[in-house]
Amino acid sequence: MARTLDVVLLLALPASGKSEVRRYLASLSPERSEREMHLGPTTQLDDYPYVHMMRRVSQELRRLGHDGVFFDSDDLPMKDPRDWGTLIELINEDFEDLARQRAAAPPAAAPWLLDRFDGARARVGAAPAFRQLSAGVRAALAAALESDALAVLRDKNAALPGTLSGRTVVIEFARGGPEGAQPPLPEPLGYRYSLSRLSDAILERAVILYVWVTPEESRRKNRERADPNDPGSILHHGVPTAVMLGDYGCDDMEWLITHSGKPDTVRVEARGRSHLLPVARFDNRVDKTSFVREDPACWRPAEVEALHQGLSKALTRLAEQASRAAVR
Repeated sequence: MARTLDVVLLLALPASGKSEVRRYLASLSPERSEREMHLGPTTQLDDYPYVHMMRRVSQELRRLGHDGVFFDSDDLPMKDPRDWGTLIELINEDFEDLARQRAAAPPAAAPWLLDRFDGARARVGAAPAFRQLSAGVRAALAAALESDALAVLRDKNAALPGTLSGRTVVIEFARGGPEGAQPPLPEPLGYRYSLSRLSDAILERAVILYVWVTPEESRRKNRERADPNDPGSILHHGVPTAVMLGDYGCDDMEWLITHSGKPDTVRVEARGRSHLLPVARFDNRVDKTSFVREDPACWRPAEVEALHQGLSKALTRLAEQASRAAVR
């Protein structure tokens, strides 16, 4: 019998339907989720709240007359591409805290978050930025960010489930490269780099569910979902056009699958070890997920059935692969 999945990496270009998939899965009863999707009760990790906070940090630093560190403007890509790795290091910390059931209890949320950014940047070879600020500038920055950082802290602690036994951790992120680039994408771009930065504790338990859309469809859906009044929302944030073209104009998932050396896997080289992660693609090139942003009372049965069957097929395949790997 196929096992319940431990860690699902939910990957795709922006606006491909990852967050809608999460919302739909959360709507299922525990019994259907386990029986038809091979998922235990889920705990969710996502790097987007950290991306949003990077933009908020940059906005406030520019307002104070300083370099934005992460972004030169709200409409441009990251200044230092190594910060794709910074985001993964933050995910690693969050996963370790889940595994250890360790809640964060800093005296103030913004200094805690700035210190986390600095530590994560140092681990990927980027310069820590915030410990070098003058005391006055750092205090002003922390005061401006405290409310937003407190929301991140509360969400992080609220995700602690009491135990991970029998649960599935879903980790969501998007990676890519410039429009027209040809894989293999150079570090630190693309999934190959970011997957290699994931901790061994994640890689030893992970499978990949890839939501498959074209870059053109990703850009269309990004325009459709964007709500300028809700920039921090998982379901309704919009990615600037320059970022969609410069950071997400293509991705390397197809290349990784075809070059893994074993069908239906992605090979991840990390810290001298080689991990073969089972991968399945949920084909969303013809949109099956946007309806999930509506009130569930408005969901149409035919749309629900198409989404449900597509996800069940992909996740069952992953669970079967994981079961076979576990007995070897």
